[in-house]
Amino acid sequence: MPSPVMDRAMELARVDLSPRHRGPRAVAVVAAAVASLVLCLLADWLLARAGVAVFPATKGYVHFRFSDYSKLTIIGVIIACAAWPVVARVTSDPRWVFFRLAILVTIVLLLPDLYIWVKGQPAHAVLFLVLMHLAIAVITYNLLVRVAPVREPASHGRVSHDGRDYGARHR
Repeated sequence: MPSPVMDRAMELARVDLSPRHRGPRAVAVVAAAVASLVLCLLADWLLARAGVAVFPATKGYVHFRFSDYSKLTIIGVIIACAAWPVVARVTSDPRWVFFRLAILVTIVLLLPDLYIWVKGQPAHAVLFLVLMHLAIAVITYNLLVRVAPVREPASHGRVSHDGRDYGARHR
């Protein structure tokens, strides 16, 4: 017997295991992932350089080294890119859900920045790490939902005069 509380929770989270749309094309997700990796690493690099330019005392700061931030950026972007088709599959409103998940994950990923700041890392350097996280979130979210959008149902609402679905054959 289904639980009314669980049903309501799934409704609020917009979980729908049989959404009407089709998921994003795999090739589009890969293209979005590659573009996101390149643009996120470029944004990180530019922000690290800007951090040193604005605050010269941060020159040599360990978290501004490409080898330090690139590993974490690559892992995060790959996880987000893998999550997008899954979210698209389990909800009737994937952009709504993915946007909120992106915000939630970004907040969680800011916790280590908060921790190192509390432990004595320079606030101005940590500010640039926060900007890196925000840039990654904005870039990755936008590329995924725009380059690899969910697709309309196969029939696209087109039905032949005799009632047969022909939308999937005539694209």
